[in-house]
Amino acid sequence: MIEGFSFEVVAQRGRARAGVLHTPRGSIPTPAFMPVGTQGTVKAMTAGELAAPPLDARIILANTYHLFLRPGLEVIGAHGGLHEFSAWHRPILTDSGGFQVFSLAGHRRIDDDGVDFRSHIDGTLHRLTPERAMEIQATLGSDIAMVFDECPPAGADAEAQDRAVARSTEWARRCAMQRRPPGQALFGIVQGGLDVARRRRHLAALREIGFDGYALGGLSVGEPAADMYRVLDEFANELPEGQPRYLMGVGTPADIERAVSAGVDMFDCVLPTRNARTGTLFCDGGTINIRNARFRTDTGPVDPTCPCETCRTVSRSYLRHLFRAKEILYNRLATVHNLTHYARRMAVLREHITEGRDQRPLD
Repeated sequence: MIEGFSFEVVAQRGRARAGVLHTPRGSIPTPAFMPVGTQGTVKAMTAGELAAPPLDARIILANTYHLFLRPGLEVIGAHGGLHEFSAWHRPILTDSGGFQVFSLAGHRRIDDDGVDFRSHIDGTLHRLTPERAMEIQATLGSDIAMVFDECPPAGADAEAQDRAVARSTEWARRCAMQRRPPGQALFGIVQGGLDVARRRRHLAALREIGFDGYALGGLSVGEPAADMYRVLDEFANELPEGQPRYLMGVGTPADIERAVSAGVDMFDCVLPTRNARTGTLFCDGGTINIRNARFRTDTGPVDPTCPCETCRTVSRSYLRHLFRAKEILYNRLATVHNLTHYARRMAVLREHITEGRDQRPLD
């Protein structure tokens, strides 16, 4: 057991759980959404803005693959880790880099020991193994590290899925054997595609190794939403009850609500920040496309119910003007709003679980 790291379920409604994840750098109410800071920054946001109410992000995600390539471990190590480098002093979860490496379909070669891949930045050749992935995450100094796993693409056949599960199990074992910085937890990742029986076998193998939390990987990778929901409904609640459950890379507000109802505690996705930059803003009752001409003279806020700085200070018309003029300020204002919307929706879910009320749709 990692000193200072624990998870408690404080309320449950059906399979939906409200809890608290305690880490040495702070506690995180769950269900929780983690803003994605791929390059050591949540795009367009300062650390102070992320931590300030009403957003009040308690944990963010950073990307091992991207930070390893740029700025590199020497730079981050000189600062004593990613927290000091980025001026973010609350918890950080780092993915292992596996998903990014395996998405480089034509630029990597995999074997049982690890993966050779070429950088998407300059084409240089690198090798990532379970040991190297853990070494990188140790240098980053994240509060939660993820095992290095193989994530097959949507539509991979049974043989490929079985091979990925076997390889991921052995890699998880190797990750668990590596020395970690004090206070760094390690989560296992359950693969298996859309076959629930295969996922059960993989979970059993991972539980024999033993991890501080368990994640569902290999979902939202191109399969129909109905298939993902089926796997969540049949399997998410089988992840260990007394440990955090994390659904990787998901997703839309509707996806999150469905996963919470299935028993998942933690989420991350680029959707709120990416959609903000492309003009899609989340509101109670749906989304709006700020590019639409109907907002040219709209003097109202993006969402009258939202307490974020954007909704308190500027109009839809002004945001549309900034977007069309390609002003940098648009990205910040839109991102603040979308992340606040997600944070508010997670708070609503926690409230409904703790107070025993029926959940209302998130979108």
